[in-house]
Amino acid sequence: MTSRQKGLLFAFLAALIYGVTFTVAKDVMKIHIPSFAFVLMRVSGAMVIFWLLSFLWPKEKVERSDYLKFFVAALFGIGINMMSFLTGLSYTSPISASVLMITAPIFVMVFSFIFLKNPINRYKILGVFLGMAGAAFLIIYGKGDQSPGSNPRLGNFLVALNAISYALYLILAKPILKKYNPVTFAKWLYTFGFFLILPFSLKEFLAIKWQVIPLNIHLKIAFVVLFSTVLTYLFNLYALKALKPTTMSVFIYLQPLIASIFAIFVGADQLSLVKIISAILIISGVYLVNISTKRKTNNDTIHDRLRQGRTKLSK
Repeated sequence: MTSRQKGLLFAFLAALIYGVTFTVAKDVMKIHIPSFAFVLMRVSGAMVIFWLLSFLWPKEKVERSDYLKFFVAALFGIGINMMSFLTGLSYTSPISASVLMITAPIFVMVFSFIFLKNPINRYKILGVFLGMAGAAFLIIYGKGDQSPGSNPRLGNFLVALNAISYALYLILAKPILKKYNPVTFAKWLYTFGFFLILPFSLKEFLAIKWQVIPLNIHLKIAFVVLFSTVLTYLFNLYALKALKPTTMSVFIYLQPLIASIFAIFVGADQLSLVKIISAILIISGVYLVNISTKRKTNNDTIHDRLRQGRTKLSK
């Protein structure tokens, strides 16, 4: 198996795990584990695992000035991101949540334009408009989960907030990721994330009645901590080394498809016209943003080669 084939396999496995996670995580929070307590379990479990992995990894010294950068990245990548996602998922349906999650690339493009001054063209503007229209349509009209205690509108809004927070995290984390190895980065990200969420989640965690929780819920908690948090992180890192970012971006389209198939198969959710229309609008928006970025990258590569050719001729 070639490096590219392995990269494609790991990218697919990460998308598969993400897609299944929507239903698995919601099952955990339905009765037994409150959302904030579940975030604490997920973050603390990942923190311990990445600290253990760090002893097997080449040791790195973190510069004192970078700890603040880790803290800010953890605020958006762990604190706001995970708490809004799992709380939102507890109120809405797996399919609605998975559809809203794929708006993240659109927000990344918007924040790149605002903070990094990356250029924006008409394709990207149209992509943002379609994506935001799809998200707004789903937030306002989506009513996929009618179980007791559900609040689809609030849940959809919180999942959208999660996508915004995750996009900000990607912008903030990029310079740190270039400086440190993946395990060092994850170790400190989850450590700061743990202390950020602890004051909000400790009370819920201590109130959990572990003796009444069935074995299948324990297994689902382990799945989210080990597979959805740790393994997907490592899978995506390996895939990024073997694949182009534009190739990686295609796999984000698989998440709502996998989430929908799995949720319908196990009877946890059902399709509706609102979800289908929203998915079409959002996927179209993400596609336009990605395809315009890919065209710019290809054009820049062509121009660079032409400049190199002219330089060689002049010599």
